[in-house]
Amino acid sequence: MPKQKQLQDIISHCKEYGFVFQSSEIYDGLQAVYDYGQMGAELKKNIKDYWWYSMTRMHDNIVGIDAAIFMHPTTWKASGHVDNFNDPMIDNKDSKKRYRVDHLIEGYISDVLKKADEVSDGATVENFEAYNLRNHAKEVLSKLEALLAADDYAGLKQLIEENNIKCAISGTCNWTEIRQFNLMFGTQMGSVADDADMVYLRPETAQGIFVNFLNVQKTGRMKIPFGIAQIGKAFRNEIVARGFIFRMREFEQMEMQFFIKPGTQKEWYGFWKETRMNWHRTLGIPENQYNFHDHVKLAHYADAACDIEYNFPDWGFKEVEGIHSRTDFDLSRHQEFSKKKLTYFDTEENKHYIPYVIETSIGLDRTVMMVLSEAYEEEDLSTEEKKDSRVVLRFAPHLAPIKLAVLPLTKKDGLPVVAKELMDECRPHFKCFYEEKDTIGKRYRRQDAIGTPFCVTIDHQTLEDRTVTVRHRDSMAQERIPIDMVKDLVLEKIRQF
Repeated sequence: MPKQKQLQDIISHCKEYGFVFQSSEIYDGLQAVYDYGQMGAELKKNIKDYWWYSMTRMHDNIVGIDAAIFMHPTTWKASGHVDNFNDPMIDNKDSKKRYRVDHLIEGYISDVLKKADEVSDGATVENFEAYNLRNHAKEVLSKLEALLAADDYAGLKQLIEENNIKCAISGTCNWTEIRQFNLMFGTQMGSVADDADMVYLRPETAQGIFVNFLNVQKTGRMKIPFGIAQIGKAFRNEIVARGFIFRMREFEQMEMQFFIKPGTQKEWYGFWKETRMNWHRTLGIPENQYNFHDHVKLAHYADAACDIEYNFPDWGFKEVEGIHSRTDFDLSRHQEFSKKKLTYFDTEENKHYIPYVIETSIGLDRTVMMVLSEAYEEEDLSTEEKKDSRVVLRFAPHLAPIKLAVLPLTKKDGLPVVAKELMDECRPHFKCFYEEKDTIGKRYRRQDAIGTPFCVTIDHQTLEDRTVTVRHRDSMAQERIPIDMVKDLVLEKIRQF
């Protein structure tokens, strides 16, 4: 039976098996900055490549670019980030610890729901105390969303006080007033500090697409509707960056801006909601683990917005991807600030207009965490005769860091020679791994722990009839097939998605 997933177990597994490391760990680390290890880098690249393939290869009217991280500082004034890219924060006067207000209150709500789970104790009929606690959590969440939508900081402070929400460090409710905190990292560009220009590390990748709208449209002879996709790093000086790789100060986004005729945004917004959810279903994650959440408070550029949320262990549903109807805000603002025309000439209607935009924006690091969270499983394989267990990562085959492990049963009798021949045949087509150390059972367990969907054992019978044993990760079933069929078997499974 699988054990209930705990986020801390997943985080520990990521460190132990080379998926994610704390950045600069030998110097005690850097808060909310992480490095991807050998397995994590492969997983991340597979997700990235799959998104790029789905967006740019499977759509005739979507192309990709790679814009620079540094942009002219006026870009961020035009986009509204200088004036509006803020989060409400609050400090505890006793601990001097700073909190993002919505995170502080959401943490309180999470604690209330955990208490409700504890007092219900798995009963089929919920008791009165658990019922009241869940209703209270729902009421606080509703108030939080309404107050954030209204930018009512006095109301947020009152919500904190009336619920006696305490600092986790000091245990007190001695709070400062709520104030705004800009999330952009600023730096200087120039050889002499006094003459250097102030520039920003981009807080999102979208603006690189908008300022290149006409470059792409004209050089690619693109006709509306069309999209521009990009994968790239972004940086945010989060007040409280927490939650492993879910919220980091340096992260990677996969974004697509879809340019459309004004007045058609409702239709295209619905199209991209459905299209993006269909993509998520191909990651091997059950549909009931996803949720659509419509925004109560819309960003300054949007007339509709929703999030695709995933049900993370310990946390519940959290945002992984956003779909936004951005109207013509971005192109209009860049036209205003740059004094350059950013209009599109519609030959069918014989007129110029500024296109509207539908955005799909997915966090690559959050997607990695989602895929890891869904794949991780601790299985009890004990029988009456002996105790046994395994940790397995049930990645969809096309996302697995390693697709095939080739394992000669022994280091002698010519078995490694045949194994390496198979490696040479498969290596150009997908990532393979070779190992000849330890018992075959231990090698299987190691491959389970990194999510390898197929293991092939080369044994003495292979020398006689050119057959091998293929072991399937999820079922642990084994079958005997000709060695010449191995490559096609793996390719068939990874191409199913």
